[in-house]
Amino acid sequence: MSKDNRQKTLAALNDLWQGNPIRRTRAGDGSQTLFGRRLAVHLMVQPGVAHSFMADPVAADTGFLPRFLISEPVSTIGTRLQSDVRQGAFALAPFKSRLRTILETPLPMDGDSRELEPRLIALSSNARATLSDYADRVEIGQRPGGKFAGITGYASKAAEQAARIAGVLTAWADLEAPEVTEETMLDAIALADFYLSEALRLSDAANVSADIERAEALRKWLHKSWQKSAITPRDVVRLAPIRALRESPAARTAISTLVQHGWLERLPDGTQVDGKARKEAYRIIPIDGTVAAE
Repeated sequence: MSKDNRQKTLAALNDLWQGNPIRRTRAGDGSQTLFGRRLAVHLMVQPGVAHSFMADPVAADTGFLPRFLISEPVSTIGTRLQSDVRQGAFALAPFKSRLRTILETPLPMDGDSRELEPRLIALSSNARATLSDYADRVEIGQRPGGKFAGITGYASKAAEQAARIAGVLTAWADLEAPEVTEETMLDAIALADFYLSEALRLSDAANVSADIERAEALRKWLHKSWQKSAITPRDVVRLAPIRALRESPAARTAISTLVQHGWLERLPDGTQVDGKARKEAYRIIPIDGTVAAE
């Protein structure tokens, strides 16, 4: 997942998710191709790492992150009292029993190639209509200015995720179930909606974190390297220390953040900076009260 290899890694994982053949060549072992394999990922990461990754446009643009059902539970630190501990065997026992039954059921596969041949579970007419209504509702929310306009990658897959969840719920109840019922689809949509709301919340938090990170990089650069008492947005776009600030929207967002927190002050229109009247310029507020050299 280093910056140099991240895009290649994400593309490879996406390829595996799609069920494409796995081709592998190694010196000494020769070539091998595996068909009909499936990839599932359960990933637990620290919030700081997750926010950084969610703010990475490569992870979103490749379709990698929208394949996940993401959630960030509220921390229970400070409330994990031993006096409150209760045994939950009564709830876990039937869960374990059902899980064991499923795991001990032979996988549907070709005996020779060991290629999986999963059984298709149809949607009942009512379940299909319910899923279609949900897909339309989420699609409308992706319009400019809509609730999901900022997370179209996640929203575009919401109906697909709901259908997949419905299949899992159906198979959990009965491995031989002929179809997904409307009731199960409604349960699946409720879960998909929860994960979509989590994606919206966490994506907003990740973007805010990225904005703050860029603003802090700009602040440090202004106080350590910029040898003038004022700066213009054009200066930031041209000379910023990180590539992410060399686009006007990102530069203006960082400048606005520094103004809001008292690190920059908007100068009157027409103020002379570098011998020219500037339509927009900002005075750098010094850390220790000293004024930087002109």
